Amino acid sequence: MSRRNEILAEMGLSPVWRLRTSQEGPEKKSNIIALMDWPQLKAKVAGCTDCKLRPGCTQTVFGVGDEKAQWMLVGEAPGSEEDRLGEPFVGQAGKLLDNMLAALGLDRERNVYIANVLKCRPPGNRNPEPDEVAACSPHLLRQIELIRPKLILAMGRFAAQTLLGTDATIASLRGKVHKYAGVPLIVTYHPAYLLRNLPDKAKAWADLVFAARTIKNS
Repeated sequence: MSRRNEILAEMGLSPVWRLRTSQEGPEKKSNIIALMDWPQLKAKVAGCTDCKLRPGCTQTVFGVGDEKAQWMLVGEAPGSEEDRLGEPFVGQAGKLLDNMLAALGLDRERNVYIANVLKCRPPGNRNPEPDEVAACSPHLLRQIELIRPKLILAMGRFAAQTLLGTDATIASLRGKVHKYAGVPLIVTYHPAYLLRNLPDKAKAWADLVFAARTIKNS
């Protein structure tokens, strides 16, 4: 349980796992999620009403990919296309990500798992709010535990800041191997950002090469 407690502490969540009373519902829910297998977790997310986002989105976006992947890619939250299709990183940003992965001999069905911090789309694609992150974090945490990746790639400012518990900029976080509960974590740009800032594609590619080298040397 020590690895789980480290992850919870980095997310600002309690590592206490004793049985709670009904007045401590959110933490009791986290305890239950911590014991779920893949089918149970997917069903939980599909029917989740733990925060205010679910009524305003079309569907939840659980994640996609190899459930025994070495690479775990984590973004911020679903956008409009993700909300419509139920899969993370689709549309033009998704195509760009797929092309970059393909250049490394990877794809979202083989040795890669892609998820978001939030499983529901925030209205107007606004940034997630703290209570939403707190409600959804146990789902991402359980995904990480089930996958046991060799590396986490945090894509975009919000994902990086949330996972690392910092307000540092992408520029200051890139090019370093951070640790997330013992798992190497590398920060890069979000593909949607790259579509608006084409010169930074070279930097993102350098991040992926760095990540591949980190896995190889681990």
